[in-house]
Amino acid sequence: MIIRPIQYRDLPALQEIARESGPGFTSLVDDRTYLESKIRHAIDSFGRDIQRPGNEHYLFVLEDENTGDIMGTTGIEASAGHERPLCHFRRETGNLIRCTHYTGCSEICSLYLRPRYRQANAGKLLSKVRFLFMAQNPQRFSSTIIAEMRGVSDAGGQSPFWNWLKTRAGDLDFATVTRLAGTGTPEFMDTILPAGPLPVTDIPPEAQRVIGQVHEQTRPALKMLEAEGFRHTGFVDLFDAGPTVEAELYDIISIKLSNQCQVQVVDDSMTAITRHQPGNRNQAMLITNMELADFRATVTEAATWLPHHNLLTVPESLARALGLVDGGMTRFLPLAQAAARTEFHSRTPEVKYAH
Repeated sequence: MIIRPIQYRDLPALQEIARESGPGFTSLVDDRTYLESKIRHAIDSFGRDIQRPGNEHYLFVLEDENTGDIMGTTGIEASAGHERPLCHFRRETGNLIRCTHYTGCSEICSLYLRPRYRQANAGKLLSKVRFLFMAQNPQRFSSTIIAEMRGVSDAGGQSPFWNWLKTRAGDLDFATVTRLAGTGTPEFMDTILPAGPLPVTDIPPEAQRVIGQVHEQTRPALKMLEAEGFRHTGFVDLFDAGPTVEAELYDIISIKLSNQCQVQVVDDSMTAITRHQPGNRNQAMLITNMELADFRATVTEAATWLPHHNLLTVPESLARALGLVDGGMTRFLPLAQAAARTEFHSRTPEVKYAH
């Protein structure tokens, strides 16, 4: 499986993913014109010469290199709120208050692994590859990274929070309002949402219980982000009340633990020098090239890190798939090392913030 930037030929698969993901996944909406525009914007973003983040959107797909099937998606918004307001509710004592606190932050988004393609390390690859892309292109992103987590809704697409709020907001069903949130005009929020604070005491218990909670399919993604150092500081989504989590770019564990080094391409049949030494046997690594429009990444056990030589040995066939050349540069993340570090990090007490 290979991560690469999205292309126009991926439109049918992207629309299938938009249908599969269902209401509440507002970064991918089942609208062909909207998705075509999203692909066009992503291709343009990968091709830009950037000195600071603007309205760029980087959308990647996970491809089965044997079949060509698109297994999932993942993305990054360089500067959220750049073209349309990025609004949240801030939870204060007794009230929910609409705000634009995160405007200008970079947002990781659009992570979806199709159920029939779920396999070892696929979810990790989709999540962590964004951080390695940021690590080698820091000028393209903000110092604060956020993720809006999908809130609670049932199998029928009903959101307890929206079922309460819609009585004050035009009485649109959840599927319609999330679709309009993804494809509508910047003025859309002001036309449907009530102005002023919303007293928590007015919210029924079933809606209160889901404020700051995530959809059951989003729990693994939230757990991975918390292990990376992301924390919820009190901001929730306007429609399903899912939490937004945040981290500083250089505090993200996968960025801290990733390495940039030179590539040594070896014959596929050659046994690497240290392959059978302790600590070098069958280590899964996330490996990327250093390109933009031709960015590639994968998880493999076939590469070997030679720290004393600052070399990563890569079999020729894998190097070809990733666009790596002998003597060129790569960035990699040992997943076992990252797992050990993030497990320790996730056990540390979570800091609570008052707003």
